[in-house]
Amino acid sequence: MSELKNSIVKSNESAAGPDGVYYQFLRHLPESCLHTLLKLFNNIWTTGDIPSSWREASVVPIPKPGKDPSDPSNYRPIALTSCLCKTLERMLNDRLVHVLESRNLLSNVQCGFRKDHSTLDHLVRLETFIKKAFARKKQVLAVFFDLEKTYDTTWRYGILNDLFDLDFRGRLPIFISNFLKDRHFKVKAENTFSSSYHQENGAPQGSILSPMLFNLKINNIIKSVSKHVNASLFVDDFAIYAEGKHLQHLERTIQLCINNVQKWVSENGFRFSVSKTTCVHFHRQRIYTEPALHLDGQPIPVKGEAKFLGVVFDSKLNFSSHVKYLKKKCLKALNLLRVVGHTDWGADRATLLKLYRTLVRSKLDYGSVIYGSAKKHVLRALDPIHHQGLRIALGAFRTSPIKSLYAEAGEPSLV
Repeated sequence: MSELKNSIVKSNESAAGPDGVYYQFLRHLPESCLHTLLKLFNNIWTTGDIPSSWREASVVPIPKPGKDPSDPSNYRPIALTSCLCKTLERMLNDRLVHVLESRNLLSNVQCGFRKDHSTLDHLVRLETFIKKAFARKKQVLAVFFDLEKTYDTTWRYGILNDLFDLDFRGRLPIFISNFLKDRHFKVKAENTFSSSYHQENGAPQGSILSPMLFNLKINNIIKSVSKHVNASLFVDDFAIYAEGKHLQHLERTIQLCINNVQKWVSENGFRFSVSKTTCVHFHRQRIYTEPALHLDGQPIPVKGEAKFLGVVFDSKLNFSSHVKYLKKKCLKALNLLRVVGHTDWGADRATLLKLYRTLVRSKLDYGSVIYGSAKKHVLRALDPIHHQGLRIALGAFRTSPIKSLYAEAGEPSLV
Protein backbone atom coordinates (compact mmCIF):
# COMPACT_ATOMS: atom_id res chain seq x y z
CA MET A 1 0.00 0.00 0.00
CA SER A 2 2.87 2.37 0.76
CA GLU A 3 4.25 1.81 -2.76
CA LEU A 4 0.84 2.53 -4.30
CA LYS A 5 0.34 5.75 -2.32
CA ASN A 6 3.89 6.89 -3.11
CA SER A 7 3.31 6.24 -6.82
CA ILE A 8 0.13 8.32 -6.82
CA VAL A 9 1.82 11.19 -4.93
CA LYS A 10 4.77 11.23 -7.38
CA SER A 11 2.47 11.43 -10.42
CA ASN A 12 2.26 14.70 -12.35
CA GLU A 13 -0.80 16.23 -13.91
CA SER A 14 -1.27 14.75 -17.37
CA ALA A 15 -4.08 14.01 -19.77
CA ALA A 16 -5.92 10.71 -19.49
CA GLY A 17 -5.30 7.77 -21.78
CA PRO A 18 -7.89 5.84 -23.80
CA ASP A 19 -9.64 4.67 -20.59
CA GLY A 20 -10.45 8.26 -19.55
CA VAL A 21 -9.10 7.90 -15.97
CA TYR A 22 -7.18 10.94 -14.66
CA TYR A 23 -4.58 11.11 -11.89
CA GLN A 24 -6.84 13.60 -10.09
CA PHE A 25 -9.41 10.82 -9.78
CA LEU A 26 -6.85 8.46 -8.22
CA ARG A 27 -5.70 11.07 -5.70
CA HIS A 28 -9.21 11.39 -4.26
CA LEU A 29 -9.93 7.67 -3.89
CA PRO A 30 -10.97 6.58 -0.36
CA GLU A 31 -8.95 3.98 1.53
CA SER A 32 -11.35 1.15 0.63
CA CYS A 33 -10.99 1.86 -3.09
CA LEU A 34 -7.21 2.00 -2.78
CA HIS A 35 -7.27 -1.51 -1.30
CA THR A 36 -9.39 -2.67 -4.25
CA LEU A 37 -6.98 -1.02 -6.68
CA LEU A 38 -4.01 -2.63 -4.94
CA LYS A 39 -5.73 -6.03 -5.15
CA LEU A 40 -6.19 -5.46 -8.92
CA PHE A 41 -2.51 -4.53 -9.33
CA ASN A 42 -1.37 -7.61 -7.39
CA ASN A 43 -3.61 -9.82 -9.52
CA ILE A 44 -2.08 -8.37 -12.71
CA TRP A 45 1.41 -8.77 -11.22
CA THR A 46 0.76 -12.41 -10.30
CA THR A 47 -0.95 -13.53 -13.50
CA GLY A 48 0.94 -11.26 -15.91
CA ASP A 49 -2.38 -10.60 -17.70
CA ILE A 50 -2.36 -6.89 -18.66
CA PRO A 51 -5.66 -5.26 -19.77
CA SER A 52 -5.71 -4.54 -23.49
CA SER A 53 -6.63 -0.88 -22.90
CA TRP A 54 -3.34 -0.47 -21.00
CA ARG A 55 -1.44 -1.40 -24.16
CA GLU A 56 -3.13 1.32 -26.21
CA ALA A 57 -2.00 4.92 -26.69
CA SER A 58 -3.61 8.06 -28.05
CA VAL A 59 -1.01 10.01 -30.02
CA VAL A 60 -1.43 13.79 -30.20
CA PRO A 61 0.87 15.40 -32.83
CA ILE A 62 2.35 18.74 -31.74
CA PRO A 63 3.86 20.88 -34.55
CA LYS A 64 7.51 21.77 -34.13
CA PRO A 65 8.07 25.56 -33.99
CA GLY A 66 9.32 27.13 -37.19
CA LYS A 67 8.69 23.98 -39.28
CA ASP A 68 6.39 23.40 -42.25
CA PRO A 69 3.10 22.07 -40.77
CA SER A 70 2.21 20.31 -44.04
CA ASP A 71 5.08 17.86 -43.54
CA PRO A 72 4.10 15.02 -41.12
CA SER A 73 7.72 14.59 -40.03
CA ASN A 74 7.66 18.11 -38.54
CA TYR A 75 5.37 17.05 -35.69
CA ARG A 76 6.36 15.82 -32.24
CA PRO A 77 4.12 12.89 -31.20
CA ILE A 78 2.85 12.96 -27.61
CA ALA A 79 1.55 9.55 -26.51
CA LEU A 80 -1.18 9.45 -23.86
CA THR A 81 -1.46 6.12 -22.04
CA SER A 82 -3.55 4.85 -19.13
CA CYS A 83 -2.89 6.63 -15.82
CA LEU A 84 -3.81 3.41 -14.00
CA CYS A 85 -1.16 1.53 -15.93
CA LYS A 86 1.43 4.28 -15.31
CA THR A 87 0.70 4.09 -11.58
CA LEU A 88 1.60 0.39 -11.56
CA GLU A 89 4.57 1.06 -13.86
CA ARG A 90 5.94 3.63 -11.42
CA MET A 91 5.77 1.07 -8.58
CA LEU A 92 7.66 -1.50 -10.66
CA ASN A 93 10.11 1.09 -11.97
CA ASP A 94 11.11 2.06 -8.42
CA ARG A 95 11.89 -1.59 -7.67
CA LEU A 96 13.81 -2.00 -10.93
CA VAL A 97 15.87 1.16 -10.35
CA HIS A 98 16.66 0.11 -6.78
CA VAL A 99 18.11 -3.21 -7.96
CA LEU A 100 20.05 -1.65 -10.83
CA GLU A 101 21.60 1.06 -8.65
CA SER A 102 22.28 -1.09 -5.56
CA ARG A 103 24.08 -3.70 -7.67
CA ASN A 104 25.87 -1.12 -9.89
CA LEU A 105 24.47 -2.75 -13.03
CA LEU A 106 24.42 0.50 -15.02
CA SER A 107 27.57 2.02 -16.48
CA ASN A 108 29.01 5.06 -14.70
CA VAL A 109 29.11 6.76 -18.10
CA GLN A 110 25.28 6.74 -18.33
CA CYS A 111 23.79 9.77 -16.55
CA GLY A 112 20.26 9.85 -17.99
CA PHE A 113 17.22 9.18 -15.76
CA ARG A 114 19.43 8.47 -12.75
CA LYS A 115 19.41 10.00 -9.29
CA ASP A 116 22.38 12.26 -8.44
CA HIS A 117 23.38 12.35 -12.14
CA SER A 118 22.87 15.19 -14.60
CA THR A 119 24.06 16.63 -17.90
CA LEU A 120 26.58 18.77 -16.01
CA ASP A 121 28.52 15.62 -15.11
CA HIS A 122 29.33 15.01 -18.78
CA LEU A 123 29.80 18.69 -19.61
CA VAL A 124 32.38 19.15 -16.85
CA ARG A 125 34.16 15.91 -17.81
CA LEU A 126 34.45 16.93 -21.46
CA GLU A 127 35.57 20.50 -20.76
CA THR A 128 38.14 19.35 -18.19
CA PHE A 129 39.44 16.67 -20.54
CA ILE A 130 39.95 19.20 -23.38
CA LYS A 131 41.60 21.79 -21.12
CA LYS A 132 44.02 19.24 -19.70
CA ALA A 133 44.89 18.15 -23.24
CA PHE A 134 45.55 21.78 -24.25
CA ALA A 135 47.78 22.22 -21.17
CA ARG A 136 49.83 19.21 -22.32
CA LYS A 137 49.97 20.66 -25.85
CA LYS A 138 47.80 17.88 -27.22
CA GLN A 139 44.74 17.89 -29.45
CA VAL A 140 41.35 16.24 -28.93
CA LEU A 141 39.18 14.53 -31.50
CA ALA A 142 35.51 14.15 -30.53
CA VAL A 143 32.56 12.58 -32.34
CA PHE A 144 29.00 13.46 -31.29
CA PHE A 145 26.61 10.77 -32.49
CA ASP A 146 22.94 11.13 -33.33
CA LEU A 147 20.71 8.08 -32.86
CA GLU A 148 17.61 8.04 -35.07
CA LYS A 149 14.21 7.43 -33.42
CA THR A 150 15.73 5.72 -30.41
CA TYR A 151 12.54 4.73 -28.61
CA ASP A 152 10.83 3.54 -31.79
CA THR A 153 13.75 1.33 -32.81
CA THR A 154 14.59 -0.17 -29.41
CA TRP A 155 14.82 -3.95 -29.81
CA ARG A 156 12.25 -5.53 -27.48
CA TYR A 157 13.83 -8.97 -27.46
CA GLY A 158 17.15 -7.28 -26.70
CA ILE A 159 15.62 -5.66 -23.59
CA LEU A 160 14.42 -9.04 -22.31
CA ASN A 161 17.76 -10.63 -23.16
CA ASP A 162 19.63 -7.93 -21.22
CA LEU A 163 17.31 -8.43 -18.24
CA PHE A 164 18.12 -12.14 -18.33
CA ASP A 165 21.87 -11.46 -18.59
CA LEU A 166 21.59 -9.22 -15.50
CA ASP A 167 20.05 -12.17 -13.61
CA PHE A 168 16.47 -10.87 -13.49
CA ARG A 169 14.06 -13.76 -13.05
CA GLY A 170 10.44 -14.29 -12.01
CA ARG A 171 7.50 -11.96 -12.44
CA LEU A 172 9.28 -8.75 -13.44
CA PRO A 173 10.60 -9.95 -16.85
CA ILE A 174 7.28 -11.73 -17.47
CA PHE A 175 5.36 -8.52 -16.80
CA ILE A 176 7.72 -6.48 -19.02
CA SER A 177 7.42 -9.06 -21.81
CA ASN A 178 3.61 -8.91 -21.72
CA PHE A 179 3.74 -5.13 -21.36
CA LEU A 180 5.84 -4.67 -24.51
CA LYS A 181 3.98 -6.99 -26.85
CA ASP A 182 0.77 -6.30 -28.77
CA ARG A 183 0.99 -2.49 -28.49
CA HIS A 184 -1.46 -0.31 -30.45
CA PHE A 185 -1.94 3.42 -30.97
CA LYS A 186 -4.37 5.86 -32.56
CA VAL A 187 -3.55 9.36 -33.80
CA LYS A 188 -5.84 12.11 -32.54
CA ALA A 189 -6.49 15.22 -34.66
CA GLU A 190 -8.85 17.61 -32.83
CA ASN A 191 -11.80 15.34 -31.91
CA THR A 192 -11.15 12.69 -34.57
CA PHE A 193 -9.19 9.46 -34.13
CA SER A 194 -7.41 7.51 -36.85
CA SER A 195 -7.58 3.77 -37.28
CA SER A 196 -5.69 1.63 -34.77
CA TYR A 197 -2.10 0.76 -35.73
CA HIS A 198 0.08 -2.03 -34.36
CA GLN A 199 3.46 -1.01 -32.95
CA GLU A 200 5.74 -3.86 -33.91
CA ASN A 201 8.93 -2.68 -32.21
CA GLY A 202 10.31 -0.09 -29.84
CA ALA A 203 9.67 0.98 -26.25
CA PRO A 204 6.20 2.53 -25.83
CA GLN A 205 6.14 6.32 -25.83
CA GLY A 206 4.61 7.97 -22.76
CA SER A 207 5.41 4.99 -20.54
CA ILE A 208 7.04 5.24 -17.10
CA LEU A 209 9.07 2.06 -17.63
CA SER A 210 10.36 2.99 -21.11
CA PRO A 211 13.21 5.35 -20.07
CA MET A 212 14.81 2.77 -17.76
CA LEU A 213 14.23 -0.06 -20.25
CA PHE A 214 15.94 2.05 -22.90
CA ASN A 215 18.81 2.73 -20.46
CA LEU A 216 19.18 -1.02 -20.03
CA LYS A 217 19.33 -1.60 -23.77
CA ILE A 218 21.75 1.24 -24.59
CA ASN A 219 23.93 0.50 -21.54
CA ASN A 220 26.11 -2.09 -23.30
CA ILE A 221 27.20 0.36 -26.01
CA ILE A 222 29.94 1.42 -23.59
CA LYS A 223 31.49 -2.07 -23.84
CA SER A 224 32.22 -1.40 -27.52
CA VAL A 225 34.29 1.70 -26.71
CA SER A 226 38.06 1.21 -26.71
CA LYS A 227 40.14 1.58 -23.53
CA HIS A 228 42.00 4.64 -24.80
CA VAL A 229 38.78 6.45 -25.76
CA ASN A 230 36.49 8.31 -23.36
CA ALA A 231 32.71 8.21 -23.72
CA SER A 232 29.72 10.22 -22.53
CA LEU A 233 26.18 8.85 -22.58
CA PHE A 234 23.06 10.73 -21.52
CA VAL A 235 20.02 8.70 -22.63
CA ASP A 236 20.59 8.76 -26.43
CA ASP A 237 23.14 11.61 -26.53
CA PHE A 238 26.37 9.72 -27.13
CA ALA A 239 29.88 11.08 -27.64
CA ILE A 240 33.39 9.65 -27.79
CA TYR A 241 36.65 11.60 -27.55
CA ALA A 242 40.37 10.99 -27.22
CA GLU A 243 43.57 13.04 -26.97
CA GLY A 244 46.90 12.77 -28.73
CA LYS A 245 49.84 14.71 -30.15
CA HIS A 246 49.67 13.31 -33.67
CA LEU A 247 46.46 13.60 -35.67
CA GLN A 248 47.04 10.44 -37.73
CA HIS A 249 47.35 8.25 -34.64
CA LEU A 250 44.31 10.00 -33.12
CA GLU A 251 42.28 9.40 -36.28
CA ARG A 252 43.10 5.70 -36.24
CA THR A 253 42.16 5.35 -32.56
CA ILE A 254 38.80 7.08 -33.02
CA GLN A 255 38.04 5.29 -36.31
CA LEU A 256 38.57 1.85 -34.75
CA CYS A 257 36.24 2.86 -31.93
CA ILE A 258 33.62 4.13 -34.41
CA ASN A 259 33.74 0.79 -36.23
CA ASN A 260 33.15 -1.11 -32.98
CA VAL A 261 30.30 1.19 -31.96
CA GLN A 262 28.70 0.94 -35.42
CA LYS A 263 28.87 -2.85 -35.22
CA TRP A 264 27.14 -2.86 -31.81
CA VAL A 265 24.46 -0.46 -33.03
CA SER A 266 23.72 -2.60 -36.10
CA GLU A 267 23.50 -5.77 -34.03
CA ASN A 268 21.11 -4.20 -31.50
CA GLY A 269 18.60 -2.62 -33.85
CA PHE A 270 19.64 1.04 -33.55
CA ARG A 271 20.69 3.38 -36.35
CA PHE A 272 22.98 6.39 -36.53
CA SER A 273 22.14 9.46 -38.59
CA VAL A 274 25.36 10.19 -40.50
CA SER A 275 24.24 13.68 -41.56
CA LYS A 276 23.55 14.72 -37.94
CA THR A 277 26.61 13.02 -36.46
CA THR A 278 29.38 15.60 -36.04
CA CYS A 279 33.14 15.51 -35.56
CA VAL A 280 34.97 18.40 -33.85
CA HIS A 281 38.75 18.73 -33.79
CA PHE A 282 39.75 20.62 -30.62
CA HIS A 283 43.20 22.14 -31.05
CA ARG A 284 45.27 25.30 -30.65
CA GLN A 285 47.64 24.76 -33.55
CA ARG A 286 48.48 27.33 -36.17
CA ILE A 287 48.67 24.81 -39.01
CA TYR A 288 45.32 23.02 -39.26
CA THR A 289 44.73 19.63 -40.85
CA GLU A 290 41.15 18.43 -41.12
CA PRO A 291 40.59 14.89 -39.82
CA ALA A 292 38.90 12.25 -41.97
CA LEU A 293 36.53 9.84 -40.24
CA HIS A 294 33.85 7.54 -41.64
CA LEU A 295 30.64 6.10 -40.26
CA ASP A 296 28.98 3.22 -42.07
CA GLY A 297 31.10 3.96 -45.17
CA GLN A 298 30.16 7.65 -45.29
CA PRO A 299 32.37 10.59 -44.24
CA ILE A 300 31.47 12.22 -40.93
CA PRO A 301 31.01 16.02 -41.27
CA VAL A 302 33.84 17.92 -39.54
CA LYS A 303 32.64 21.20 -38.04
CA GLY A 304 34.18 23.95 -35.98
CA GLU A 305 31.59 23.55 -33.22
CA ALA A 306 28.95 21.16 -31.93
CA LYS A 307 26.09 21.46 -29.44
CA PHE A 308 26.32 18.75 -26.80
CA LEU A 309 23.70 18.56 -24.03
CA GLY A 310 22.69 22.17 -24.58
CA VAL A 311 26.19 23.71 -24.62
CA VAL A 312 28.03 24.68 -27.81
CA PHE A 313 31.65 23.49 -27.79
CA ASP A 314 33.87 25.25 -30.34
CA SER A 315 37.21 23.94 -31.56
CA LYS A 316 39.22 26.52 -29.57
CA LEU A 317 37.07 26.11 -26.43
CA ASN A 318 36.54 29.86 -26.00
CA PHE A 319 32.71 29.45 -25.84
CA SER A 320 32.07 32.56 -27.94
CA SER A 321 29.67 30.55 -30.12
CA HIS A 322 27.74 29.37 -27.07
CA VAL A 323 27.39 32.91 -25.74
CA LYS A 324 25.98 34.05 -29.10
CA TYR A 325 23.58 31.09 -29.15
CA LEU A 326 22.53 31.81 -25.57
CA LYS A 327 21.99 35.51 -26.27
CA LYS A 328 19.76 34.76 -29.25
CA LYS A 329 17.77 32.23 -27.22
CA CYS A 330 17.23 34.62 -24.31
CA LEU A 331 16.14 37.51 -26.53
CA LYS A 332 13.16 35.43 -27.66
CA ALA A 333 12.21 34.79 -24.04
CA LEU A 334 12.46 38.53 -23.29
CA ASN A 335 9.87 39.22 -25.99
CA LEU A 336 7.41 37.01 -24.13
CA LEU A 337 8.23 38.86 -20.92
CA ARG A 338 7.45 42.18 -22.64
CA VAL A 339 4.01 40.94 -23.67
CA VAL A 340 3.12 39.70 -20.19
CA GLY A 341 4.57 42.83 -18.59
CA HIS A 342 2.28 45.32 -20.37
CA THR A 343 1.84 48.47 -18.29
CA ASP A 344 -1.97 48.55 -18.63
CA TRP A 345 -3.04 44.94 -18.13
CA GLY A 346 0.21 43.06 -17.45
CA ALA A 347 1.26 40.94 -14.48
CA ASP A 348 2.61 42.34 -11.22
CA ARG A 349 6.27 42.60 -10.25
CA ALA A 350 6.44 39.34 -8.29
CA THR A 351 4.94 37.35 -11.18
CA LEU A 352 7.23 38.98 -13.73
CA LEU A 353 10.31 38.23 -11.63
CA LYS A 354 9.26 34.57 -11.40
CA LEU A 355 8.80 34.48 -15.16
CA TYR A 356 12.20 36.10 -15.67
CA ARG A 357 13.92 33.56 -13.42
CA THR A 358 12.11 30.73 -15.20
CA LEU A 359 12.41 31.84 -18.82
CA VAL A 360 15.69 33.79 -18.90
CA ARG A 361 17.84 33.40 -15.80
CA SER A 362 17.54 29.59 -15.87
CA LYS A 363 18.98 29.59 -19.42
CA LEU A 364 21.84 31.85 -18.34
CA ASP A 365 22.64 29.72 -15.30
CA TYR A 366 22.60 26.37 -17.13
CA GLY A 367 26.13 25.36 -18.00
CA SER A 368 27.61 28.52 -16.46
CA VAL A 369 30.21 26.40 -14.65
CA ILE A 370 31.36 25.38 -18.13
CA TYR A 371 31.17 28.50 -20.29
CA GLY A 372 32.08 30.71 -17.30
CA SER A 373 35.72 30.09 -18.17
CA ALA A 374 35.34 32.22 -21.30
CA LYS A 375 37.08 35.58 -21.51
CA LYS A 376 35.44 38.51 -19.73
CA HIS A 377 34.71 40.47 -22.90
CA VAL A 378 32.86 37.43 -24.28
CA LEU A 379 30.75 37.00 -21.13
CA ARG A 380 29.89 40.73 -21.02
CA ALA A 381 27.60 40.16 -24.01
CA LEU A 382 25.12 38.48 -21.63
CA ASP A 383 24.95 41.39 -19.16
CA PRO A 384 22.51 43.46 -21.29
CA ILE A 385 20.15 40.44 -21.38
CA HIS A 386 20.21 40.19 -17.60
CA HIS A 387 19.72 43.93 -17.06
CA GLN A 388 17.00 44.21 -19.70
CA GLY A 389 15.04 41.37 -18.15
CA LEU A 390 15.21 42.96 -14.69
CA ARG A 391 14.09 46.35 -16.08
CA ILE A 392 11.06 44.74 -17.74
CA ALA A 393 10.14 42.81 -14.59
CA LEU A 394 10.59 45.80 -12.28
CA GLY A 395 9.14 48.39 -14.66
CA ALA A 396 12.35 50.41 -14.25
CA PHE A 397 13.60 53.20 -16.50
CA ARG A 398 16.53 52.78 -18.84
CA THR A 399 18.47 55.29 -16.74
CA SER A 400 17.98 53.32 -13.50
CA PRO A 401 21.36 52.31 -12.01
CA ILE A 402 22.24 48.67 -12.43
CA LYS A 403 23.04 48.19 -8.73
CA SER A 404 19.56 49.43 -7.82
CA LEU A 405 18.09 46.79 -10.14
CA TYR A 406 20.00 44.07 -8.30
CA ALA A 407 18.84 45.40 -4.94
CA GLU A 408 15.17 45.76 -5.94
CA ALA A 409 14.94 42.34 -7.59
CA GLY A 410 17.14 40.48 -5.11
CA GLU A 411 19.11 39.12 -8.06
CA PRO A 412 22.91 38.87 -8.17
CA SER A 413 24.99 39.84 -11.16
CA LEU A 414 26.07 37.23 -13.70
CA VAL A 415 29.74 37.50 -12.74
